[in-house]
Amino acid sequence: MRKLAIVFGGQSSEHEISVISATNISKQVDESKYELILIGITKTGKWLKVDSIASMEDGSWINSKINAYILPDAIKKCIIVEIDGEYKEVHVDVVFPVLHGLFGEDGTIQGLLELSGIPYVGCGVLASAVGMDKLYTKLVVDKLGIKQADYEPVIDYEVREDFKRVVKRIEDRFDYPVFVKPSNAGSSKGVSKASNREELERGILEALNHDRKVLVEETIVGHEVECGVLGRPGEVMASGVGEIKSAATFYDYDAKYKLDSLTLLDSQLPNGVREKLPECAKKIFTALDGFGLSRVDFFAKEDGEIVFNEINTMPGFTAISMYPMLFEAAGIGKKELVDRLIELAFERR
Repeated sequence: MRKLAIVFGGQSSEHEISVISATNISKQVDESKYELILIGITKTGKWLKVDSIASMEDGSWINSKINAYILPDAIKKCIIVEIDGEYKEVHVDVVFPVLHGLFGEDGTIQGLLELSGIPYVGCGVLASAVGMDKLYTKLVVDKLGIKQADYEPVIDYEVREDFKRVVKRIEDRFDYPVFVKPSNAGSSKGVSKASNREELERGILEALNHDRKVLVEETIVGHEVECGVLGRPGEVMASGVGEIKSAATFYDYDAKYKLDSLTLLDSQLPNGVREKLPECAKKIFTALDGFGLSRVDFFAKEDGEIVFNEINTMPGFTAISMYPMLFEAAGIGKKELVDRLIELAFERR
């Protein structure tokens, strides 16, 4: 029986969501094929061996006294388990890094896994790093002929040197309102909507608390829609299209996870969107050298125009997460979906 390590938690702002996602994924693993090894990373970065799914559900996993680390040795392909100062090597066949946001979805753990030689679920180093960074994603998508919101990048040193000049540059280019986003942060943390200069300045400073690069984007009015992709280069399938009905003025972190936003799989969308959008999703995933899975987010305008928003290379698997819901609606249940993702890891080259 193959040994599957599921890594969850992490140091990002999406720590709690990662725990929920990993719990749900763990419950869907075919235990006739895989022996589960659970590894939780605390918010301070401590790696722990977790004894059960139940401890993930009740939060007691953080009290584990056993450490577990992925060894970056491509010959041994193992984790090191530490108990009371004693070390033991445990072979691992495949890793599912259920980590959202920084230090997990950004190419960092993917780099460690590449060094270890252990197959792993999801996008590789390049796709993870570029997909996590909104500015560099936009630079890739610019070449694809897919419409995206017009944007102005702001770098921290520009703000330090002459904040007023930065603000003027933005105001000369865009009308209010605009959206302000950290380039490299997960789950809408640090994102704000600015309707005047004061809100713009405050939004930029807040975004700089999360990353040294900031994007200021024009406002796009339309349906917030998402599409899942699954597969490997040359063999990518897309799900149907789901719509987010945000409970807030825009789909920020609280709207995603704390408020009663709705995910709709059968909403009325402008003509042509359901047909065109999955092809756009596959095109973006392929251009970023995606592998395994991603969720691609768009705006669908009333005239049918599709505007790319962002890509999420390790989408959530919570009870309200769109990615598994979309594939379930397409006839691929959660257990089959998880199994396909794990099997894909062995096909990576």
